[in-house]
Amino acid sequence: MGGRRPVMTSKRVQIQLQPAVLRWARERAGLSAEELAAKFKLKLERVEGWEQSGEISFAQAERLAHATHTPFGYLFLASPPVESLPIPDFRTRSNEPPDRPSPNLLETVYSMQRRQEWMRDELISSSADPLDFVAAYDYQSHSKTVADAMRSVLSLKNEWAAERSTWSEALNDLIHRIDAVQVMIVSNGVVGNNTHRKLDPEEFRGFALVDEYAPLIFINNADYKAAQMFTVAHELAHVFIGEEGISILKKIQPSGHDVEQTCNMIAAEFLLPESSLREYWPKASDNEDPYQQIARRFKISPIVAARRAMDLDLIPRPEFFAYYEQYMSEHEERTKAAGGNFWNTQNVRISPLFSSAIIRAVQEGRLLYRDAYALTGLRGNSFADLMARSGN
Repeated sequence: MGGRRPVMTSKRVQIQLQPAVLRWARERAGLSAEELAAKFKLKLERVEGWEQSGEISFAQAERLAHATHTPFGYLFLASPPVESLPIPDFRTRSNEPPDRPSPNLLETVYSMQRRQEWMRDELISSSADPLDFVAAYDYQSHSKTVADAMRSVLSLKNEWAAERSTWSEALNDLIHRIDAVQVMIVSNGVVGNNTHRKLDPEEFRGFALVDEYAPLIFINNADYKAAQMFTVAHELAHVFIGEEGISILKKIQPSGHDVEQTCNMIAAEFLLPESSLREYWPKASDNEDPYQQIARRFKISPIVAARRAMDLDLIPRPEFFAYYEQYMSEHEERTKAAGGNFWNTQNVRISPLFSSAIIRAVQEGRLLYRDAYALTGLRGNSFADLMARSGN
């Protein structure tokens, strides 16, 4: 990509950049001109002037790069760069142009790819065997076949969640079992540890990075807690059919991609087998709230229960969507990414499987602390505390 290169200069000196690039930087961050002006505590006319003339001070160009999470050198390009996701984007239908990924989404995917690359090299160097369940199926496989295989690998019974006390406990158990079979699972609602950069669940719910040695599942922890169990199962299905990519799952509904449709059917069968629900439905449907009844019986969230009933044509689609909206309006269960115990938060943001491998490599002198800091997002005392708490 050609263009002007930044030079050492007084920060008060006005420099000439391309108006289209300045506008692109603002838009990629999802900011209006009014919002950017408010951030800078400037009049709107000043921001509009930058985007019309390209004339801006060196200092303000630096502030613009910081405010929009844009690499500073990009502002000196002759034209806006085309940024695309490094993995398939299943958020839109195949005949529609993909949405522009936000800086937050891009950085999250890149960060997880770096973790996966390091973990893969670590496992191969230690002569670990590849995981035989990764890509053992494809998107044309029968959903019940794949769901049964997922339960088998995780050592779960057909109605496994029903044996847990609550659906939250079932979700935690599911995450623990996924980690135990060497699939990294990360749950985070912000970019790294930056609580000022929240991930938008309206942009994506999760993604899967497929690798025969180091598969990784990322769950957007800013999403409704009640929907996260379905997202976990959906992304695990991606690993089993060998199709990595980013999912949106608005109202637990996939986009029109065949891969997404398949993963949704697998996830639904995994969480609540068709045979079990059909057998239980006559009793549940007599209840004033059949979905709460199903949720209590099978330890899944009520919206997952309603979604499954819709899948099996036990209820019409409008009834599911009406219930979804009502449930979400009554249960504000979006995770507060900045709240809670710091170390409990770090446990899900890093993945116990990954953090254990990182700590072991540092202790054995095979990984520099600075590299461990970069991979985990922790530094100094925070990383030392992580090592102390790991018990390694």
